[in-house]
Amino acid sequence: MAKLLLGKEVNASLNERVRSKAARLREAGITPTLAILRVGERPDDLAYEKGARKRHEALGIDCRSVVLPAEARQEELLAAVEELNRDASVHGVLMLRPLPAHIDERLVCGALRAEKDVDGQTEASMAGVFTGSGVGFAPCTAQACMEILAHYGIDCAGRRAVVVGRSLIVGKPAAMLLLQKNATVTVCHTRTADLVEVTRQADILLVAAGRAGVIGAEHVSEGQIVIDVGIHVGADGRLCGDVDFDAVSPVVEAITPVPGGVGSVTTSVLAEHVTEAALRMYRDRQSRIYIRQETF
Repeated sequence: MAKLLLGKEVNASLNERVRSKAARLREAGITPTLAILRVGERPDDLAYEKGARKRHEALGIDCRSVVLPAEARQEELLAAVEELNRDASVHGVLMLRPLPAHIDERLVCGALRAEKDVDGQTEASMAGVFTGSGVGFAPCTAQACMEILAHYGIDCAGRRAVVVGRSLIVGKPAAMLLLQKNATVTVCHTRTADLVEVTRQADILLVAAGRAGVIGAEHVSEGQIVIDVGIHVGADGRLCGDVDFDAVSPVVEAITPVPGGVGSVTTSVLAEHVTEAALRMYRDRQSRIYIRQETF
């Protein structure tokens, strides 16, 4: 039976790191702060917001909500984004998506300053992921996959990594993050020929296809590390992933469970991004003060 790569163990390590960084920032007079921008009252948005607030506040991060009605005009949302951009007390902004259909999501996301984009929602942040420039932050789910690999001591260097899925939220950024760790990466998708043959050759198989149970026993081989990003409600009412856990876990070396795997780590990653954003802003301000002092 495969070793379980449990999110709770990764969270314990991540949360300790975040709590320590938040405490040091507060000692320096900086209160790390996340603003959650929500349009409407979607139940899943409300549930995520509640969980995020609880996690962040427990770690020493202030969390505020900016709420617009579902019928809010695009100009109103853009104005709210710009206000958060200008607010020096806000270090990170999370805009809950999808936005209502009458709003141009790409335009609104693009209005957010990259240094406050703690969930990789802007094109500037995505460019930072692809170039490794450090601009903005990677999407939290993609980063959560890497945190799991790192926590369990799984070295990506020189290993064959196969990513199933090419979304901008997980698949593409995860592929870039794996490349940064010197893995040799193949990205698969709905047009991939011989998917079974490709996935069986992987050392690390990261599945973000968005389809329940799309990866079965025939797709895997012994010794593999499987990271399952998917989360769905199965026919039996239970949560399940993109990987058929019961079929795959007896074959592979290690696997993330659903629930209790990648999804449980994403909020902790978000919290770390907020504290890192606050630290970057603090260092930038200190640098600018030093430069002004040196001028005189």
